[in-house]
Amino acid sequence: MKYIVLVGDGMADYPIPELGNKTPLEVADTTNMDTIARKGMSGTVNTIPDNLPPGSDVANLSVVGYDPMKYYTGRGPLEAGSVGVRINPGEVAYRCNIVTVKDGVMVDYSSGHISSSESEELIKSLKDNLDNDEITFYAGVSYRHLLVHKNGSELLDCTPPHDITDREYEPYLPKGDGQEIILDLMKKSLPILSDHPINKKRIADGKNPGNMIWPWGQGRAPSMPTFAEKYGLTGSVISAVDLIKGIGFYAGLDIINVPGATGYLDTNYLGKAEYALESLREKDFVWVHVEAPDEAAHAGNLKAKIKAIEDFDSKVVGTVLNKIDKSGEEYVLLVLPDHLTPISVRTHVHGPVPYAVCGTRIKSDSVGKFCEASAESGSMKFVYGHEFLPYLLKLVQT
Repeated sequence: MKYIVLVGDGMADYPIPELGNKTPLEVADTTNMDTIARKGMSGTVNTIPDNLPPGSDVANLSVVGYDPMKYYTGRGPLEAGSVGVRINPGEVAYRCNIVTVKDGVMVDYSSGHISSSESEELIKSLKDNLDNDEITFYAGVSYRHLLVHKNGSELLDCTPPHDITDREYEPYLPKGDGQEIILDLMKKSLPILSDHPINKKRIADGKNPGNMIWPWGQGRAPSMPTFAEKYGLTGSVISAVDLIKGIGFYAGLDIINVPGATGYLDTNYLGKAEYALESLREKDFVWVHVEAPDEAAHAGNLKAKIKAIEDFDSKVVGTVLNKIDKSGEEYVLLVLPDHLTPISVRTHVHGPVPYAVCGTRIKSDSVGKFCEASAESGSMKFVYGHEFLPYLLKLVQT
């Protein structure tokens, strides 16, 4: 039996007036996800407990069957795992965005989706100027990087920068135990990055500069069983996002890096599908994560979100569905968003998301469309998201 989980990050949404009070999933051409819904079972699942922040970290732990109330310690340590950075006792890891600020306003949480090669140079400059016995910077992908505080506190109140786009950022600066050190780093990063040749060139080219750091998502290293220990299955994960790779790292999944996978709208959708299918030659399970719909929603770009959903459907879901159907293998194929990222609020929110699952042992419940409204009439609804994958595995193994 082969198990496949395909996640379109942030696909779920609220009804939008300019779409005739329909959601992007309802109006997008999702032929392949609709096929999964028609052939199999649909429903809704709450991937994020009410008392935890509605982030991709919490949601994706739930998606792959780990109770976030038990295993979630923060986004930073998960991202550290993805780049092989060991978080030792007493250390706190932060996700560290390189952002664009101007006149006290958070202009862009992603610095115009700055390239990895450019941001690597910026992180090197920060390391040269700000690294010390207590503080270490590590380069990641695009605008997403890592800051490790050797004797830090995880009790700071930090706001994700994508939650405050186009707002004055001072009210959202980190607050709490140890804030002085983090605020000092942010202040010092501004002149270092603003004067960097990379940013001078970006400004000359009409692009947003990466002119300040924004640490958030801090936490200590989690302790969790591997996927093989938990489920008796070997597996892989495919994503351009360090957070997802970090969950895979702690879960003992093979991390597959796909050429051209960017975590943005220009990602290599087809490559992700093909690498996933190739990994199933040896593995029991593969988890494919596509960030693009979420990025479009954070930008408030409705057209781009619909396009990202359609690309995910045609190039990832369609490729996997067609080839696994013809392979002769027994399989289970699950598709879902990890959380809602409504265009109207441009950030993650709590609430149930739709899913559809089909396979050689899955019966149809006659839902013909993959979207929020149709999933409500499906056969299964789960309050606790981390219970869904174990239930599904048990369902097809009995």
